Amino acid sequence: MPNLTTRIALTTAVVGAATLVPAAAVPAASPAQDIRQREYAAAAAEYGVPESVLLGVSYLESRWDTNAGTPSTSGGYGPMHLTDAEYVTSLPGNHHDHDGEDPRGDTGRPVRNVDSGGVPAPAPAALQTLDRAAAITGASEAALRSTPSANIAGGAALLASYQRDLGGPAGSASDPAAWYGAVARYSGADSADAAAAFADEVFATIRGGAARVTDDGQRVALAARDVAPARSWLARLGLRKLARPDGLECPRDISCEWIPAPYQDLGGGDYGNHDKGNRPQQQKIEYIVIHDTEGYFQPSVDLVLDPTYVSWHYTLRSVDGHIAQHVKAKDVGWHAGNWYVNAKAIGLEHEGFAAQGTWYTEAMYRTSAKLVRYLALRLGIPLDRNHIIGHDNVPGILPANVRGMHWDPGPYWDWSHYFDLLKAPFRTTGWPGGGLVTIDPEFAANKPAFVGCGSDPVAPCPPRGSSAVILHTAPDASAPLVKDIGLRPGGEDATMHVSDHGARVSAGQTYAVAGRQGDWTAIWYLGQKAWFHNPRSAPTAKWATGLVVTPKPGKATIPVYGRAYPEQAAYPEGVPYQTITPLQYTFAAGQRYAVGDVLPSEYYRAVTFDGSSPGDWTVIRGEKKYVQIQFGHRIMFVNLADVSIVPSLF
Repeated sequence: MPNLTTRIALTTAVVGAATLVPAAAVPAASPAQDIRQREYAAAAAEYGVPESVLLGVSYLESRWDTNAGTPSTSGGYGPMHLTDAEYVTSLPGNHHDHDGEDPRGDTGRPVRNVDSGGVPAPAPAALQTLDRAAAITGASEAALRSTPSANIAGGAALLASYQRDLGGPAGSASDPAAWYGAVARYSGADSADAAAAFADEVFATIRGGAARVTDDGQRVALAARDVAPARSWLARLGLRKLARPDGLECPRDISCEWIPAPYQDLGGGDYGNHDKGNRPQQQKIEYIVIHDTEGYFQPSVDLVLDPTYVSWHYTLRSVDGHIAQHVKAKDVGWHAGNWYVNAKAIGLEHEGFAAQGTWYTEAMYRTSAKLVRYLALRLGIPLDRNHIIGHDNVPGILPANVRGMHWDPGPYWDWSHYFDLLKAPFRTTGWPGGGLVTIDPEFAANKPAFVGCGSDPVAPCPPRGSSAVILHTAPDASAPLVKDIGLRPGGEDATMHVSDHGARVSAGQTYAVAGRQGDWTAIWYLGQKAWFHNPRSAPTAKWATGLVVTPKPGKATIPVYGRAYPEQAAYPEGVPYQTITPLQYTFAAGQRYAVGDVLPSEYYRAVTFDGSSPGDWTVIRGEKKYVQIQFGHRIMFVNLADVSIVPSLF
């Protein structure tokens, strides 16, 4: 169908938006809502730190949130992100529940099962700042972890101590520009590039101003101030300078280094840990996949340096947002568990733990968004949730693989904020009869009652903001959760375990409307109607319009696939046919699913180290075409010949 992709893009187009909100945009706070602002002012005065510097640093760490007293993905606590990795590693926790996923996801080669969980934490000084804050302030470590006022005071004390160590001017009335070195040190970065990138973001926040309501209902504002930071203070930190070799695929304004993944012949026909390619000239890159590492930064980098193991393109560090690139965009990493997606994707691993209820720092969100926007614009990848996807949105390749697929970055990744940073916010044009909804709950206020964030699988997780919206079988909060037969072949209901996405949608995903009743909206989801609470007073989704697919007249059901492979006739002689096997789900007449894209059928053949196998290092294309749809929590594919593409009007 000519120009279909263009029309899809037009129906879902979004425009850029400013990342920072002017302070004047937030209404005046009541005394009860002004406590946090006064805590920042008091700490700045007590420890002799310019208030704008203290607020700017805290914003880049946590956006002034408390995160329910839980640690970040790099062991940081509270609005000032005081790190205590030693304490965090002593806590019970779990990792991905299904580590049997083959990261390559290709039946053309032997399955490569790996276990990437349980990576221990390193203990550099950057991950243990809470101890020094306790020594300076006299506050207990428990108070610094859990009490916002103590945490803010601890952060102020650290900044002041760093400024003294550098010999800089002190006092809350001192010039903020002269605090550049102390701010850079606060990042915990081990290189001048990363420290400078962090400090530059802090001072950009000071110049632009910011205002928001925190996750515990406190209104905080930072008035915009024209400050030209004195970057010469950075040299006094004595940090190493990173080399930026030619071909490093990162924007210039973020900290990035080249740590290459090994491409090595392991003998016996085996090799690792990625495949050579010539993308996008040979095959268009369609996806950027957001992962979390289920481990700390350096041990995760060490994993990608193992030639027998897995690979991805970039690893991002939580404490300062630093990035390491491992695989060039032209080559294919082994990360998503689906070879069709891997062959058409770039993988980003973010330091973190999806299951532990930990939170992702603003520093990492920002550098990740800058990298993704740079890659997307360079490679022509649309900035929407059909193409910027989580590992949890990648489908299994075959029915037997569905249960083992990973579910990171999990329900605590803030997709709405991330797309704001990408300058592609979730804006829609629609009305209740438009036929589509784009999921977009208020992150801080949306707190599903998940369980299993620690070692006890039924213990409640700390109540905190989430991108996830829960689906029921009827328009009633007491109704059972919907079923996912791929995760539970016996037909059992989904659960509220933090890893169970069987009855869960996420911010930015768009679904076809199946019904409305009072404050509830139904969508088509995995072959069934699924209901979620969507009151007009506090909506969890936005009405939208666009295109949907439905089975062609006369077809009672049509198959759904986890990969968009060519028909058998397209394979050259000597290349084994990759069977087109439907998944276990049913797409029945009368159902509708949102269109994500129309794609050619493709199979990238890469099974030997040197490309010596018949047809190796080539893209096999067929006459068959597929439509990518939002079928459940994960994207899936249907044969274009099986469906009609129609306007979504309900």
